[in-house]
Amino acid sequence: MSGTNGRRARHFFSGTGFYIALFLCVTALAVAGYWTLLPKNSTSADTQASAAAPITIPDETTPVMPEVKPSEPIRPVQQIEELPAPVDLPVSDVVPVEPHLIVSPLTGETIAAFSVDMLAYNETLGDWRTHDGIDIAANVGTPVLAACSGTVTAVKSDDLLGTCVTITHDGGYESTYANLQSVPTVGEGQYISAGQVIGSVGTTSLIESSSAPHLHFSVSKDGTPIDPTEFLK
Repeated sequence: MSGTNGRRARHFFSGTGFYIALFLCVTALAVAGYWTLLPKNSTSADTQASAAAPITIPDETTPVMPEVKPSEPIRPVQQIEELPAPVDLPVSDVVPVEPHLIVSPLTGETIAAFSVDMLAYNETLGDWRTHDGIDIAANVGTPVLAACSGTVTAVKSDDLLGTCVTITHDGGYESTYANLQSVPTVGEGQYISAGQVIGSVGTTSLIESSSAPHLHFSVSKDGTPIDPTEFLK
């Protein structure tokens, strides 16, 4: 009996039964391997996923600067100054009279006055005669100024009065500057402003050579001599 069972067993393992047993063993090993490898695979997958994902560490050393937008330049506010209300000024009653005298030809003592209505004694000639101007004492070389603006109409050397400069002004007035040095600083046809230097005091007048150095200054209106002191007012 036992011999029969041994033959059956040998037949089973040598035939189909061998393959069935082999299949069952392989299946058991596969199941055991699956359950053994499953946690490791999951852990490995998680580890790989964690390794693949980049880790961002904030840089604490570099401050994040806020974006600054350019602003428009500040324009200065213009201050408006309030002006006082105009005040009505009284109208002057003074009417200017031609010519408009601005300056005196020079500053000095008058050593000979204007005299056309009566005779005056001339020390150089030793006689009595009229005097159509005034003599103003000054050192030789003292600058002589134009008493009023106008045009130079004559620069000449007179036989009696010496070097002369005549200026024509508005309103028919003329002013003459005599006993100047030989070479004046202006020429005929030149426009002269009031106060402009026209020459300097000299000693060229023959009929007044006995007097101290001076300027002979005369003024006429429409050809008629007038007192220069009135012209100078």
